[in-house]
Amino acid sequence: MKMIVGLGNPGQEYSTTRHNVGFMVIDELARKWGAASWRNKFDAEIAEHRGSEGTALLVKPQTYMNLSGTAAGALARWHKLQAADIIVIYDDMDLEVGRLRLRTKGSSGGHRGIESLISHLGTDEFARVRVGIGRPPAGWTVNHYVLSRFSAAEAPHIQEAIERSAQAVECIMAQGMTKAMNTFSK
Repeated sequence: MKMIVGLGNPGQEYSTTRHNVGFMVIDELARKWGAASWRNKFDAEIAEHRGSEGTALLVKPQTYMNLSGTAAGALARWHKLQAADIIVIYDDMDLEVGRLRLRTKGSSGGHRGIESLISHLGTDEFARVRVGIGRPPAGWTVNHYVLSRFSAAEAPHIQEAIERSAQAVECIMAQGMTKAMNTFSK
């Protein structure tokens, strides 16, 4: 089983913000896979998918971004998953809007959601699908920027990135991380 964790903030007011791109990818995977039976467990919304690429647990922590590791860690322990079984999808300000970068491990890079995951999983060795949201314009704070919505000009780029991120997750599950990195981190 793979646990696919999308990072974001719960609530309608955050649903289309830059910080919620991880949730958007999880929703895209759920749509593609027909995973419609969501339930709450360990402060997360979860849905299960069984397909040709294997079994996947789709996870949207409901603890707010900075505490995402609380829910993900509890679910990983409950399902007896190793770090190698976890794929995390999240926003990255260091990448231009719509660009993807896949990694197998690494530091948080200052991302508080990833800091929480590393703390609660006890390792930084889990797969990551980073989705670029770009840097804040001059005069904007980071918090204001990540909680803002994508502009009309950015919308097609981010929609394409959401679809490609879902494809990257499928590739990781079916063909492994190396193949996915070579295909999607261009």
